[in-house]
Amino acid sequence: MTEIFRARPAHHGPDGRFRIPWPLEVADARAGGGVLRWQWERMWSKQAPNPSPSDLPRATPDIARPRAVADEIRITWIGHASFLLQLGGLNLLTDPHFSERASPLSWMGPKRFTPPGLALGDLPLIDAVLLSHDHYDHLDESTVGELHATYGDALTWIAPLGHATWLAARGITRNVHDVDWWDTVELPADGGPLAITCAPAQHWTRRGLREFNDRLWGSFALRTAAGRGVYFGGDSGYFRGYGEIGRRLGPFDVVMMPIGAYDPRWFMAPAHMNPEEAVRAYRDLGGRGAFVPMHWGTFRLTDEDPLEPPLRARKAWEDAGLPPGDLHVLPHGGTLVL
Repeated sequence: MTEIFRARPAHHGPDGRFRIPWPLEVADARAGGGVLRWQWERMWSKQAPNPSPSDLPRATPDIARPRAVADEIRITWIGHASFLLQLGGLNLLTDPHFSERASPLSWMGPKRFTPPGLALGDLPLIDAVLLSHDHYDHLDESTVGELHATYGDALTWIAPLGHATWLAARGITRNVHDVDWWDTVELPADGGPLAITCAPAQHWTRRGLREFNDRLWGSFALRTAAGRGVYFGGDSGYFRGYGEIGRRLGPFDVVMMPIGAYDPRWFMAPAHMNPEEAVRAYRDLGGRGAFVPMHWGTFRLTDEDPLEPPLRARKAWEDAGLPPGDLHVLPHGGTLVL
């Protein structure tokens, strides 16, 4: 069958943009004045204050240098969706963000509550970067530029479709993998290749006024040659596809799932899951392994109390009857070693 007659994947729209291919559990309210309604409601609602740095505990990272042994997993929370992943004998970064603000401007926009849990200059040698999507709290141009200046073409970049063009505009043209959902990239390592598969998520992309959904969004499943698995959820609303991800790419020793940026629910639900939904997604993925919450306690993006997400996650975990020792709410700079 020639390419022109090959069936288009459901998440590829006929206009060349990407789309969510399944029914939403909560209707998308962004169109038709939804953004204006949200901003109007914010003007008249009382919100919890921003936390001070002392409200957010910090830890000294426990990093393996130069790398962890092949059968070990070390995960260090830098903040928000940024982790240092040490597994399969390689060092990787997820959605690396080390700037003070999650914004296209250095002088305004969401500002960090506390510095990164691990400074950019204190990283071990990095082998690869995983980018889930193009929003400013996940794709930080300044950090990307510093990583490229440090490593040049030796660094591997893996991101959903469309991000290669953005990276190329910043001089990053080699070792870039622009991947669709279910595509796998294998990175060579001393203990055998590390397989990284881009998986679905329920989100959207926009980095400019005219770039709505021009780039794909996704999550990532990582599998070492020894069979150890890690799932990085990126940024997503809850959807019923987590069961399929678990069946196709699990089981997972660690699941990193977003738990913040969820209020007001009528507006945020399609793109951001709340803590209860994150625990539900963990159970859909197989309900085993360490659960590491992320996407909270770093930037104020939405209306909930910034310190509320881990409290609700702990209660949802307890209500689900899940093993207490498998929930790991890391402080900034905290490291989970398996």
